[in-house]
Amino acid sequence: MTTSRVSVCLGDAHPPFVDKPLSVTDFVRYQGASGDFNPIHHDSAFAAKAGFETPFAVGMFAAGVLANFAADWLGPTNIRRYRVRFAEQAWPGDVLTYSGTVTAVTPRGAFDEVELELAATRQTGSVHIRAWATFHVPTATA
Repeated sequence: MTTSRVSVCLGDAHPPFVDKPLSVTDFVRYQGASGDFNPIHHDSAFAAKAGFETPFAVGMFAAGVLANFAADWLGPTNIRRYRVRFAEQAWPGDVLTYSGTVTAVTPRGAFDEVELELAATRQTGSVHIRAWATFHVPTATA
């Protein structure tokens, strides 16, 4: 397995990715792929009975997009840890912006251990998901 070499510095930020507006169809497609068929994410009557105006996003959908955003930046073979915290719901029509910043770079010989803080932010400015990732990025001399 090869690993990607990327040069990063403390404070670096990857250009944000602004996705298309979320739709219930996105939720259903994710549910089909993941096997999570909770009707709160696709059934309007069920969501209304639970006290919501509409179905809401499957949190792991945006968590997966955010993980892909980070992996595209620092290399999918370099990721070592990834954790998320769901902050607030996202709804059909919401536009999520995925962003990330380098919060630490620690030399470890043949690789740099790179820590990221990531977020999926709604068009309202509120955070849908926060995430943290650790990558082992080969140094230029490795």
